[in-house]
Amino acid sequence: MESESKHSKDTESRILQAAEKEFFEKGYAGARTASIAETAGVTHAMLHYYFRTKDRLFEKIISGKMGLLKDMLLSAIGDNDLPLEERIRQGVERHFDFISANRNLPRFIVNEITSHPDRIRIMEMSTRDIADSLLKNLHAEIDEYAAQGHCKKVDALMLLIDIVSLNVFPFMAAPIVKGAIGNRFENYDEFLALRKKENVETILNKLKIH
Repeated sequence: MESESKHSKDTESRILQAAEKEFFEKGYAGARTASIAETAGVTHAMLHYYFRTKDRLFEKIISGKMGLLKDMLLSAIGDNDLPLEERIRQGVERHFDFISANRNLPRFIVNEITSHPDRIRIMEMSTRDIADSLLKNLHAEIDEYAAQGHCKKVDALMLLIDIVSLNVFPFMAAPIVKGAIGNRFENYDEFLALRKKENVETILNKLKIH
Protein backbone atom coordinates (compact mmCIF):
# COMPACT_ATOMS: atom_id res chain seq x y z
CA MET A 1 0.00 0.00 0.00
CA GLU A 2 2.83 2.37 0.89
CA SER A 3 4.64 1.64 -2.39
CA GLU A 4 1.42 2.36 -4.32
CA SER A 5 1.06 5.71 -2.55
CA LYS A 6 4.69 6.59 -3.32
CA HIS A 7 4.21 5.61 -6.96
CA SER A 8 1.10 7.80 -7.13
CA LYS A 9 2.99 10.77 -5.66
CA ASP A 10 5.88 10.27 -8.10
CA THR A 11 3.48 10.13 -11.04
CA GLU A 12 1.70 13.29 -9.91
CA SER A 13 5.04 15.06 -9.45
CA ARG A 14 6.19 14.10 -12.97
CA ILE A 15 2.95 15.37 -14.47
CA LEU A 16 3.21 18.69 -12.61
CA GLN A 17 6.84 19.18 -13.66
CA ALA A 18 5.96 18.46 -17.28
CA ALA A 19 2.92 20.76 -17.11
CA GLU A 20 4.95 23.59 -15.59
CA LYS A 21 7.48 23.36 -18.43
CA GLU A 22 4.73 23.22 -21.06
CA PHE A 23 2.77 26.15 -19.61
CA PHE A 24 5.77 28.41 -19.07
CA GLU A 25 7.22 27.76 -22.52
CA LYS A 26 3.99 27.86 -24.54
CA GLY A 27 1.50 29.74 -22.35
CA TYR A 28 -1.84 28.36 -21.27
CA ALA A 29 -3.43 28.53 -24.73
CA GLY A 30 -0.48 26.83 -26.43
CA ALA A 31 -0.04 24.09 -23.83
CA ARG A 32 -1.31 20.64 -24.82
CA THR A 33 -2.25 17.95 -22.32
CA ALA A 34 -1.12 15.27 -24.79
CA SER A 35 2.34 16.83 -24.85
CA ILE A 36 2.36 17.06 -21.04
CA ALA A 37 1.44 13.39 -20.75
CA GLU A 38 4.16 12.37 -23.21
CA THR A 39 6.82 14.39 -21.36
CA ALA A 40 5.71 12.96 -18.02
CA GLY A 41 5.79 9.42 -19.41
CA VAL A 42 2.13 8.70 -18.74
CA THR A 43 -0.92 8.07 -20.89
CA HIS A 44 -3.36 10.86 -21.61
CA ALA A 45 -6.00 8.90 -19.71
CA MET A 46 -3.75 8.73 -16.66
CA LEU A 47 -3.16 12.49 -16.76
CA HIS A 48 -6.93 12.98 -16.89
CA TYR A 49 -7.32 10.61 -13.94
CA TYR A 50 -4.97 12.68 -11.78
CA PHE A 51 -5.98 16.22 -12.82
CA ARG A 52 -9.09 15.94 -15.04
CA THR A 53 -8.62 19.22 -16.97
CA LYS A 54 -5.96 21.65 -18.15
CA ASP A 55 -7.56 24.29 -15.92
CA ARG A 56 -7.07 22.03 -12.92
CA LEU A 57 -3.39 21.59 -13.81
CA PHE A 58 -2.97 25.35 -14.22
CA GLU A 59 -4.54 26.08 -10.83
CA LYS A 60 -2.45 23.37 -9.16
CA ILE A 61 0.81 24.81 -10.51
CA ILE A 62 -0.02 28.41 -9.60
CA SER A 63 -1.30 27.55 -6.12
CA GLY A 64 1.76 25.33 -5.56
CA LYS A 65 4.18 28.11 -6.53
CA MET A 66 2.37 30.67 -4.42
CA GLY A 67 2.23 28.29 -1.47
CA LEU A 68 5.97 27.70 -1.71
CA LEU A 69 6.59 31.46 -1.88
CA LYS A 70 4.36 32.05 1.14
CA ASP A 71 6.20 29.44 3.21
CA MET A 72 9.59 30.88 2.24
CA LEU A 73 8.64 34.45 3.13
CA LEU A 74 6.91 33.50 6.37
CA SER A 75 9.93 31.46 7.46
CA ALA A 76 12.00 34.63 7.10
CA ILE A 77 9.83 37.64 7.91
CA GLY A 78 7.67 35.69 10.35
CA ASP A 79 10.60 34.45 12.46
CA ASN A 80 10.09 36.41 15.68
CA ASP A 81 13.39 35.15 17.10
CA LEU A 82 15.32 37.38 14.68
CA PRO A 83 15.67 41.20 14.71
CA LEU A 84 13.42 43.01 12.24
CA GLU A 85 16.38 44.05 10.08
CA GLU A 86 17.56 40.47 9.61
CA ARG A 87 14.06 39.25 8.86
CA ILE A 88 13.52 41.90 6.21
CA ARG A 89 16.94 41.10 4.74
CA GLN A 90 16.15 37.40 4.55
CA GLY A 91 12.69 38.11 3.16
CA VAL A 92 14.11 40.17 0.28
CA GLU A 93 16.84 37.61 -0.41
CA ARG A 94 14.54 34.59 -0.34
CA HIS A 95 11.97 36.26 -2.58
CA PHE A 96 14.72 37.19 -5.04
CA ASP A 97 16.06 33.62 -4.98
CA PHE A 98 12.55 32.26 -5.55
CA ILE A 99 12.09 34.44 -8.65
CA SER A 100 15.58 33.49 -9.84
CA ALA A 101 14.67 29.80 -9.58
CA ASN A 102 11.35 30.44 -11.41
CA ARG A 103 12.40 33.04 -13.96
CA ASN A 104 9.54 32.38 -16.38
CA LEU A 105 6.85 32.61 -13.70
CA PRO A 106 6.37 36.43 -13.50
CA ARG A 107 6.14 36.84 -17.27
CA PHE A 108 3.82 33.85 -17.55
CA ILE A 109 1.47 35.25 -14.89
CA VAL A 110 1.39 38.73 -16.46
CA ASN A 111 0.78 37.30 -19.93
CA GLU A 112 -2.03 35.06 -18.70
CA ILE A 113 -3.77 37.84 -16.78
CA THR A 114 -3.46 40.15 -19.81
CA SER A 115 -4.83 37.63 -22.29
CA HIS A 116 -7.31 35.97 -19.92
CA PRO A 117 -8.55 38.49 -17.30
CA ASP A 118 -10.88 35.84 -15.85
CA ARG A 119 -7.85 34.04 -14.44
CA ILE A 120 -6.96 37.00 -12.24
CA ARG A 121 -9.19 35.44 -9.56
CA ILE A 122 -6.65 32.67 -8.97
CA MET A 123 -3.82 35.19 -8.68
CA GLU A 124 -5.82 37.47 -6.38
CA MET A 125 -6.61 34.66 -3.98
CA SER A 126 -3.00 33.51 -3.83
CA THR A 127 -1.40 36.93 -3.48
CA ARG A 128 -3.98 38.13 -0.95
CA ASP A 129 -3.30 35.07 1.19
CA ILE A 130 0.44 35.79 1.15
CA ALA A 131 -0.02 39.50 1.85
CA ASP A 132 -2.48 38.91 4.69
CA SER A 133 -0.15 36.37 6.33
CA LEU A 134 2.86 38.68 6.11
CA LEU A 135 1.06 41.88 7.09
CA LYS A 136 -0.62 40.37 10.15
CA ASN A 137 2.20 41.35 12.52
CA LEU A 138 4.64 43.25 10.31
CA HIS A 139 2.70 46.52 10.31
CA ALA A 140 2.48 46.61 14.11
CA GLU A 141 6.17 45.75 14.46
CA ILE A 142 7.26 48.51 12.13
CA ASP A 143 5.08 50.99 14.03
CA GLU A 144 6.63 49.85 17.32
CA TYR A 145 10.18 50.11 15.97
CA ALA A 146 9.39 53.59 14.62
CA ALA A 147 7.89 54.70 17.94
CA GLN A 148 11.13 53.67 19.66
CA GLY A 149 13.18 55.57 17.09
CA HIS A 150 14.75 52.44 15.60
CA CYS A 151 13.38 52.88 12.08
CA LYS A 152 11.33 55.12 9.86
CA LYS A 153 7.57 54.61 9.92
CA VAL A 154 6.48 53.13 6.60
CA ASP A 155 3.38 51.35 5.37
CA ALA A 156 3.99 47.59 5.52
CA LEU A 157 1.90 46.91 2.40
CA MET A 158 3.84 49.49 0.39
CA LEU A 159 7.06 47.93 1.68
CA LEU A 160 6.02 44.49 0.39
CA ILE A 161 5.06 45.98 -2.97
CA ASP A 162 8.48 47.68 -3.14
CA ILE A 163 10.21 44.36 -2.46
CA VAL A 164 8.24 42.55 -5.16
CA SER A 165 8.76 45.36 -7.69
CA LEU A 166 12.51 45.57 -7.12
CA ASN A 167 13.02 41.81 -7.24
CA VAL A 168 10.81 41.00 -10.20
CA PHE A 169 12.04 43.77 -12.54
CA PRO A 170 15.48 42.30 -13.44
CA PHE A 171 13.76 39.11 -14.59
CA MET A 172 10.70 40.60 -16.30
CA ALA A 173 12.81 43.16 -18.15
CA ALA A 174 15.90 40.98 -18.65
CA PRO A 175 16.32 41.75 -22.41
CA ILE A 176 16.17 45.51 -21.76
CA VAL A 177 18.47 45.34 -18.73
CA LYS A 178 21.00 43.17 -20.59
CA GLY A 179 21.13 45.78 -23.34
CA ALA A 180 21.58 48.58 -20.81
CA ILE A 181 24.44 46.96 -18.87
CA GLY A 182 26.28 45.80 -21.98
CA ASN A 183 29.50 43.96 -21.21
CA ARG A 184 30.02 45.35 -17.72
CA PHE A 185 29.49 41.92 -16.20
CA GLU A 186 30.86 38.53 -17.17
CA ASN A 187 27.30 37.15 -17.32
CA TYR A 188 23.78 38.07 -16.26
CA ASP A 189 23.93 35.93 -13.12
CA GLU A 190 26.83 38.05 -11.89
CA PHE A 191 24.67 41.14 -12.37
CA LEU A 192 21.76 39.46 -10.56
CA ALA A 193 23.92 38.66 -7.53
CA LEU A 194 24.84 42.34 -7.26
CA ARG A 195 21.24 43.39 -7.87
CA LYS A 196 20.06 41.23 -4.97
CA LYS A 197 22.44 43.00 -2.59
CA GLU A 198 21.35 46.39 -3.92
CA ASN A 199 17.68 45.53 -3.43
CA VAL A 200 18.31 44.53 0.18
CA GLU A 201 20.10 47.80 0.89
CA THR A 202 17.41 49.84 -0.87
CA ILE A 203 14.67 48.32 1.29
CA LEU A 204 16.66 48.65 4.52
CA ASN A 205 17.53 52.25 3.65
CA LYS A 206 13.85 52.98 3.14
CA LEU A 207 13.18 51.69 6.64
CA LYS A 208 16.33 53.38 7.94
CA ILE A 209 16.77 50.63 10.50
CA HIS A 210 19.57 51.29 12.98
